[in-house]
Amino acid sequence: MTSKVINLYVDDLRDCPLGYTIARNMEEAIYYIENYNVHILSLDHDLGEDNKGTLLPTGYDLVKYICEKGLRANKIYLHTDNGVGRENMYQTLKAAQRRGFIDQDIEIYHYSITSNKYSG
Repeated sequence: MTSKVINLYVDDLRDCPLGYTIARNMEEAIYYIENYNVHILSLDHDLGEDNKGTLLPTGYDLVKYICEKGLRANKIYLHTDNGVGRENMYQTLKAAQRRGFIDQDIEIYHYSITSNKYSG
């Protein structure tokens, strides 16, 4: 892992906020999380579908991967508009933290750090 610090924004559609690196799918997100020191990780739940209409891996799938591998970001925000997905991601992260699968000092937030011009 490089010592380069990045903020990572995982979303298939939204514009990338200033100061962030964008990952449009789970594979790109994993690359950055495994190869960089991620300070802020901001997650969407729904990450699109393929050309046959099959759902691609979601932010929840990424959360499970992070928990299984013991990966980290210093702060994790959930910017998704999917209420059920948000709750699943949040509860999974908090449970993994309680069980020691991910670091105790990771700050986990149930909301977005950035404004979402596509909501409302």
